[in-house]
Amino acid sequence: MKKLKPYIISVLIALFVGGLSAFVTKDSMDIYSQIKTPPLSPPGFIFPIVWGILFFLMGISSALVYTKRNINPPAASLGLKVYAISLIVNFFWSIIFFNFRAYLFSFIWLLLLWVLIILTISYYKKVCSLAAYLQIPYFLWVTFAAYLNLGIFILNR
Repeated sequence: MKKLKPYIISVLIALFVGGLSAFVTKDSMDIYSQIKTPPLSPPGFIFPIVWGILFFLMGISSALVYTKRNINPPAASLGLKVYAISLIVNFFWSIIFFNFRAYLFSFIWLLLLWVLIILTISYYKKVCSLAAYLQIPYFLWVTFAAYLNLGIFILNR
């Protein structure tokens, strides 16, 4: 059980951030069905499924770095700090997009998240390759989300 504890805690933290973000924006989520969306936009029910998987992978990834932090302590420390900042940025994106409907600002905010994910991957790679690879789906999804966000901004001006 002692070996599983960092994984359980890390996954719960990531899922908590995602769940709290969904809770805070729940009354505004219906906007997605009311706005014009760009080609390749998935149906709304896909988002919580994908995000749940991504938050799970993010938690596993951070736990791997935490448990292997002695391999490269400076990279592990920086990677986990950047990851924590990215969780905060991720949390606020939903509020900016759904609650405030600030589509251009939320796109710029996503670009910040994108950079933070790249930094996380680069630091994690110095500690544990698997941890870095587990961040790639997150990076790809945020790239796709940026496309959707920019398309929504353009189509709904």
